[in-house]
Amino acid sequence: MLFKQLEEADLRYISLGAGVQSSVLALMAARGEIEPMPDCAVFADTQWEPSGIYEHLDWLEAQLPFPVHRVTFGDIREMVLRTVNEEPEGVYRANSPPSIPVFLKSSLGEGSLLLRQCTNNFKIRPVQKKIREVMGYGKGKRLPKGTQVEAWVGISRDEVQRVKDSREWWAVNRYPLIERMMTRHDCRVWFEENYPGRTLSRSACIGCPYHNDREWREMRDNDAESWADAVDFDHALRSGQRNAFGREDPSFLHKSLLPLDEVDLSTEQDRGQLDMFGNECEGMCGV
Repeated sequence: MLFKQLEEADLRYISLGAGVQSSVLALMAARGEIEPMPDCAVFADTQWEPSGIYEHLDWLEAQLPFPVHRVTFGDIREMVLRTVNEEPEGVYRANSPPSIPVFLKSSLGEGSLLLRQCTNNFKIRPVQKKIREVMGYGKGKRLPKGTQVEAWVGISRDEVQRVKDSREWWAVNRYPLIERMMTRHDCRVWFEENYPGRTLSRSACIGCPYHNDREWREMRDNDAESWADAVDFDHALRSGQRNAFGREDPSFLHKSLLPLDEVDLSTEQDRGQLDMFGNECEGMCGV
């Protein structure tokens, strides 16, 4: 991991989630407030973001002097639901992509969290593949020894627990917002000062099981289209020919192991409790 720029890099790019932090990171770079200018940004599209994120991304792309590459592994919603209605073979067999961290309810009524594979398959790998292509090294071509790529990740100081090293020998993750000791709140303040009248939202799949109760409630109250989609998806996990991902136990989006539209969405904080876990998509998601 890196909290300052590489002395030399063959390529610099922004991992763009189109959420609060990565949007501000890209705009600060475009305005010369973070240097040097990146060569490009890459947005990994799960094809299941709220419509507002895609509208914001269209606007954001027009503000940037460097290209934004949009890449995708596929439609995560459709791929998950294929495991409900098809034989779980090949890419759809149990324990293979695109497993998302749904909550499983055992016969004893106890809950467990399914292994998360979505970040790697839908975010990290498509971005890395695109960067290799941009550098002229597509499938089957090896990067030369000594290649150095600087990957800018929009994680802020208040989320330092999400900082991770790159999984690739040729890439080094850099965290410019942490370099500047900026928090998520600082990012919002910067954006409001420089782009008054516009808003920023957290980027995440509509049906991400890592949504907390406040986020589910905000979706229910302020984004009826996304809420209806998430509720329909949650029911579909249990209403096909088999349980999602070929599992013996039924899956739920909410940790209560209740259908999403039956959950009490008052938060733990509302009830005077602290959130001690902070589960969230790692690194590449939600920024």
